[in-house]
Amino acid sequence: MATTNSAIPLTGIPFPKSEYEHRQRKVLDAMVRAEIDALLVTAYGHQEYLTGYDGNGGYFAPFPLILAPGRAPIFVAREFDVDTVRAESCIDEIIPYSQQSDFAPVCADVLRRLGLQSQRVGMELSCWSLAPADMNAIQALLPDLKIVDASRLVPSISAVKSDLEIEAIRTAMTTTDLVVTTFQRALRIGVTEADMLTLITDELDKAGGELCPAPTLLFGERTRLPHGTPKKHPIGNNESAFMEMGTFKHKYAAGLCRSAIVGRNPALESLHNLAEEALEAAIAAIRPGQTAGAIDAAARGVIVRAARPQVFRHRTGYQIGINWTERGDLSLEPGAKDILQKGMTLHMPIILFNEGGHGIGCSETVLVTESGVDVLSSTPHTLYHA
Repeated sequence: MATTNSAIPLTGIPFPKSEYEHRQRKVLDAMVRAEIDALLVTAYGHQEYLTGYDGNGGYFAPFPLILAPGRAPIFVAREFDVDTVRAESCIDEIIPYSQQSDFAPVCADVLRRLGLQSQRVGMELSCWSLAPADMNAIQALLPDLKIVDASRLVPSISAVKSDLEIEAIRTAMTTTDLVVTTFQRALRIGVTEADMLTLITDELDKAGGELCPAPTLLFGERTRLPHGTPKKHPIGNNESAFMEMGTFKHKYAAGLCRSAIVGRNPALESLHNLAEEALEAAIAAIRPGQTAGAIDAAARGVIVRAARPQVFRHRTGYQIGINWTERGDLSLEPGAKDILQKGMTLHMPIILFNEGGHGIGCSETVLVTESGVDVLSSTPHTLYHA
């Protein structure tokens, strides 16, 4: 039985309902161009972009948002979570299911009721929150359904930010810059990663900032662990410190990588200089109409010309927005054909690794503008010396 949003005010959505409706219309237009009759949106960040609801209940089983041209959007959600979905989304019709085994029958019934049982239905097959078993269960109940991979459809729209989204990211960057200045001010021999994180969170609490989950903060030998989380590990003299952290505003992230050295370490200082040069080359290459692959090539070319290609293990960057990033979003990687547009926001972490595996580097979150790029941080990406 469908339920509506009338009982609980829309306290959870940060933007006007008209903003989400505008986004939905853009996705619906893209669906028509792709000849897709309906779309099941299951990735958390994509759901939040289109509805305001963060999708967190979907750990249990998928909570698909069903979009179809000419029809009002429908959420299929676990009955346990319906009131949260109602309060934190702009969707009026919510169809509940009770147990995990109920997900596919209820979802299939909704698709059948909408006359979609033999149509082309897009699913986010390359994204989190949709398992092969979920897709197979729906297909078994609707054998004539034509499932197509629509993983890139929502990201193709959400990559270009509205003025409201850009304002949220700019606001988040003010507290991310506070994270950086706190990190630099507190760095000294003997301080531990855990101590540093406590200092950062205390400063953010005072400023009303919200730290993004799973912050990377590593000292000395532990800089060999990409995406490592802070431990009770102290920094020693002539050792490096690396952070990749960000803060949220309305779940829009502004991320930064910054590095520092307590004392001196010529080898790592030289490596950081190379990271700075590569990052600056990538920034200089950004403009509307350029390909994502060309931005990667600009950064990678600096490292190749330095005859040190082995120090760069990853891509140059990716689109940033809700939840920092989502699997399947625009990626600045070799050969990527996506075209940059005004209003895109990108995070470019250039992290390089020496022969011993120690990582050091820097990044910027940038806004693609009509004439080039706007770097959003006010803290320099040069190496900090404590």
